[in-house]
Amino acid sequence: MKNVIVFGATSGIGKSIAKILLNEGYNVAITGRRLEKLIALKNEYPNQVLVKQNDIQNVKEVEKIFNEIVEEFETIDLVIQSSGVVHINPKFEWDKEAQSINTNVLGVTRVYTLSYNLFKKQQFGHLVGISSIASIRGNRSAPVYFASKAYQKAYLESLYIKTKSIKSKKVFITEIRPGFVATDMAVTLEDGVFWLVPLEKAVKQIYAAIKNKKRVAYISKRWQLIAWILKLAPAWILKKVL
Repeated sequence: MKNVIVFGATSGIGKSIAKILLNEGYNVAITGRRLEKLIALKNEYPNQVLVKQNDIQNVKEVEKIFNEIVEEFETIDLVIQSSGVVHINPKFEWDKEAQSINTNVLGVTRVYTLSYNLFKKQQFGHLVGISSIASIRGNRSAPVYFASKAYQKAYLESLYIKTKSIKSKKVFITEIRPGFVATDMAVTLEDGVFWLVPLEKAVKQIYAAIKNKKRVAYISKRWQLIAWILKLAPAWILKKVL
């Protein structure tokens, strides 16, 4: 039976992908801030779930619980990093900027590095980062969120390049770039939501991308067209529309 860690499993994509993995027979360690949400999921799958409460902003705590999970499971086959925050913050309120950086950059980076180093030691493993279509270009209303996702995109690509040095060739890096998915997080985006993807459809596509060890996957697939347009659009056009 394979062993998985899902960071950010209390709701949304993280929780839903954890449930798919549990239904497929995986052992799953779930993490997040809201202990009651984690326990509720464990109660559904009492023999497969390991609960570790943590706040990903605390990088020392991330390292501690990661090592505890590895000690209990002994080997890890898959790590899914789904923790994240988004703030519409056009006035640059610093508490929101800081929380975004601490979560989406510092905390996420620690998950990435711990996972990569473990997989290199094991000579096998699969790291999946839930990034965003926001990684493609900037945005006036949520600059730190878009910048943090661009950072994640570049970091995951860097880890993918680094896997060249792993002799077994059995370490895989997948970046998931969702568009708007019907989760609580999407509610914070107010009127900017279109092409909203149902959560169930999104996680099925994410699971397929994981099984196929895709390097990059857009969720849903139509968002690949938006990404292509965004990449080509000059900044002066984005200034008018974003």
